Amino acid sequence: MFFSIIIPVYNRPQELDELLYTLTLQTYKQFEVLVIEDGSKIDARPIIAEYADKLDLHYYVKQNEGQGFARNYAFTRARGDYFVIFDSDCLIPSDYLEIVSAYLLKHQLDAYGGPDAAHSSFTAIQKAISYSMTSPFTTGGIRGNKKRIGGSFHPRSFNMGISRHVWEATKGFILTRLGEDIEYSIRIQSLGFKTGLIPDAVVYHKRRTNFLQFYKQLYFFGRARINIYKFFPSELKVVHFFPALFTLFVIFTALANALSLRIAGIGNYMIALYILLIFFHSWNANKSAKVAFLSIISAFVQLIAYGLGFMQDFWRKIILKHS
Repeated sequence: MFFSIIIPVYNRPQELDELLYTLTLQTYKQFEVLVIEDGSKIDARPIIAEYADKLDLHYYVKQNEGQGFARNYAFTRARGDYFVIFDSDCLIPSDYLEIVSAYLLKHQLDAYGGPDAAHSSFTAIQKAISYSMTSPFTTGGIRGNKKRIGGSFHPRSFNMGISRHVWEATKGFILTRLGEDIEYSIRIQSLGFKTGLIPDAVVYHKRRTNFLQFYKQLYFFGRARINIYKFFPSELKVVHFFPALFTLFVIFTALANALSLRIAGIGNYMIALYILLIFFHSWNANKSAKVAFLSIISAFVQLIAYGLGFMQDFWRKIILKHS
């Protein structure tokens, strides 16, 4: 089985350097790497030159259109039986491709996804963000849940693989950003292809390095969920409203406190319980009080940012019917 690893990159040469280094350590050697420079102002040519004799590496430069169409650009040039998509801010364990190839030989999947985790080298903030995005006490817990191994699993583009047959049938992404990977996963399933989670195909996903960047990313994710609704209305589930409800609850509690309303006590009590739950669960998972404290911040940033983005586009695109 031959893999084509596809990496869109935009102004992130240092991250690409770290990712390519981890690919040189792969125990499974039957793969090529396609790097798509998507109109970057800070290109990765010097980094590519460093790995030219270490990897079967192909570098393309195109005008900026976003990550979805950058991946399509690579699909048309890839030689693999499977196309594996990584975000440029990932680190790949050395046995990743070996795990994937062994799994696919035993279990027929047309498209797969894998979980993400925090690497020991990550900063405390990155570990806290990774916790909140994968915790069962935030919306992130569904992303790599082993109970989702079956056909309802929707692979995400930070760690996603599709067969060549899927590419030939779908012609790739029809959105370039704002939920493009979710739309693609749903469309793959709608055509009768089998998708699933490979639970041991973990990547270390850096995500964002500070809470402001994380807020902007999750606000974007909230908007993306409404964008998916335009294509697949039935995919807007009750669970997708939870961050918006949480956000409204926090706002209501803050207003109740400001107005000295008795009901504020109930809100304060529930928020305090949630904070303690996040703190001790993260402390147990990360063995660090500092990461546990930062996990409280990251959990609130995640839920509120997603909730605000979701509510903005729900009101604008669904209620007001604006395009």
